[in-house]
Amino acid sequence: MSEHFFPADEVLLDSVIDWSYRRILGGEDPLTGARPASELAAELDGSISADGIGGRVALKRWAETIVPATRAMGDPMNLAFVPAAPTAAALTFDLAVSSAQIMGGLWETGAGAIAAENQTLRWLADLAGFPADAGGVFVAGGTVGNLSALVAARHAASQRRDVRPERWAIAASPAVHSSIANAARVMDVDVLWVDGDTEGRLSGEALDAAFTAQPEQVDGVFAVVANVGATNAGIVDHLDSVADFCSRRDLWLHIDGAYGLAAMASPRVRSRLTGLERADSFVVDPHKWLFAPYDCCALVYRDPVRSASAHSQHAGYLEQIDREVWNPSDHAIHLSRRVRGLPLWFSLATYGTDHYAAAIEKALSTAHEVADGIRERDHLELVMEPDLSVVLFRRPGWSEEQMTSWSDKASREGVALIVPTRWHDELMFRMCFVNPRTRSERVLRVLDTMM
Repeated sequence: MSEHFFPADEVLLDSVIDWSYRRILGGEDPLTGARPASELAAELDGSISADGIGGRVALKRWAETIVPATRAMGDPMNLAFVPAAPTAAALTFDLAVSSAQIMGGLWETGAGAIAAENQTLRWLADLAGFPADAGGVFVAGGTVGNLSALVAARHAASQRRDVRPERWAIAASPAVHSSIANAARVMDVDVLWVDGDTEGRLSGEALDAAFTAQPEQVDGVFAVVANVGATNAGIVDHLDSVADFCSRRDLWLHIDGAYGLAAMASPRVRSRLTGLERADSFVVDPHKWLFAPYDCCALVYRDPVRSASAHSQHAGYLEQIDREVWNPSDHAIHLSRRVRGLPLWFSLATYGTDHYAAAIEKALSTAHEVADGIRERDHLELVMEPDLSVVLFRRPGWSEEQMTSWSDKASREGVALIVPTRWHDELMFRMCFVNPRTRSERVLRVLDTMM
């Protein structure tokens, strides 16, 4: 065996780069999708062996077996869950980021990359109206971002209080993302569930009523979680009144904007987000509506001193870390980290923030055009006017089985990915628009097949 254990094969590297290049330029295949595990196991059998199968065979299995059994989230007719629409610049630069071998947890190892990430975080903080000393970190996704922010919130509360409550608690509406309940389980804290208005939007008035009705949990509440673009219905909470409530009660206000907060780059939406600037922290996922590749969540704190107090790690091998510089490991639940914010930085630098605002505006316009089209069709029924770019609608007269069957058929044929959701105990259709390449007329033609 050669002492050069992992030799670089120039032809193989060219082949991998060529495949990536053609994939980025060629777009997504709407016919790809999951396959049975038994089939995949059989086709990939023997890939991992003592002597290896060689790069060319491995690349062939990647191209012919692995990728066709996945779904490209950037397809313009992928309207399920929260899709994605990464730019060519961001996708290409993701390869450069991996090639640079950067450990982005510490300034000592990743100063240049961290400086660029911080520039991107500053853009987001400015959009939110946060102060000049605000800061944050890019983490793997909204789940890690929400958990990290709530850990910082509880730590801040514990530092202020002389007497610890019997049980800590988070206040949130049932419309919040499932990651909030999961964070509560991980942290072993309770959730004070606060009903919103008829469409699920949380308000300060609702919080006041809940705190009056459930006094046994009030003493332990350390944070309120509000939505900007709740995943299921895309709703935006009444941020200003929620911020008023948190100010009166001295509670940490965290905004989960993993999907929807990208819309603060839209002038017409930002004017509806009054109160955002008063939050203590927020998350927004660039891999959703900021046109970056997976996985990437921006977590931003109003006062990073408090997040560093909660998250800084100390050990013998970390004694030489300079604590006066910006170490991203100090602001979330991680130490080692990929500099996952760089593809967004490169895309922003390449295209400019005006293009980002225009692309977000396009998705908003498409969502409202589709909502108008649904309203005009006798065989469909719009459930609610979209707050952002999630559209909920019914197909009156159809059973749940018919809805699921139509969705499965459209997916298998590569027509569109439109998956039903359950909202207010009713199964209905849901579409989420984040891709500026999605055209309303094409979507409405697909919906006409429901007649």
